[in-house]
Amino acid sequence: MKSITDEKLQSLVEAALFIAGKPMTVQSLKQELLLDYQVTNKRIKQVLEQLTQDYQGRGIALLKVASGYRFQAIAEHSEDLSALFKEKSPRYSRALLETLALIAYKQPITRGEIEEIRGVAVSSHIIKTLTERNWVKTVGHKEVPGRPALYATTNAFLDYFSLTSLAQLPELMPISALSLGDHDTMPAQVSENR
Repeated sequence: MKSITDEKLQSLVEAALFIAGKPMTVQSLKQELLLDYQVTNKRIKQVLEQLTQDYQGRGIALLKVASGYRFQAIAEHSEDLSALFKEKSPRYSRALLETLALIAYKQPITRGEIEEIRGVAVSSHIIKTLTERNWVKTVGHKEVPGRPALYATTNAFLDYFSLTSLAQLPELMPISALSLGDHDTMPAQVSENR
């Protein structure tokens, strides 16, 4: 095992997080990047804390999300940076967003339970879209006749919305505070956080 200076360790971790294309944990940094070096988890955490501080007040930040650490443009620049992307952010129907919210807040939940709360049928296209985005997965089956699938959110959902856990979801508004219109026709925009 080789030793490594603090400066080189910080530079190497910074470069790895910059090019990784996915969040990295302390363990993945240690096992994939620093395998040949004598580095403790505590030392890697200190480097991540230092990098987080170094990027404060800049255009990008080092964030901890559910799957690890990643660099991300700060939220206040998202509207201006959207001009750099040729593709527009996907537009999601209100029905899809309501279904996703119900899964996030009530998980694990069945399709029938979602329909009961929303008062309308949930199309298979909505569940398919959420599954293809890897925001939702089947986590089991409810022990009732027909054994319907139980749905829950994934770490990819948390990562997309820059959350480390479901506890960071905003508090639900009471139903009386919402003005619910036509569930399936009002489009809603969800913009990329990166």
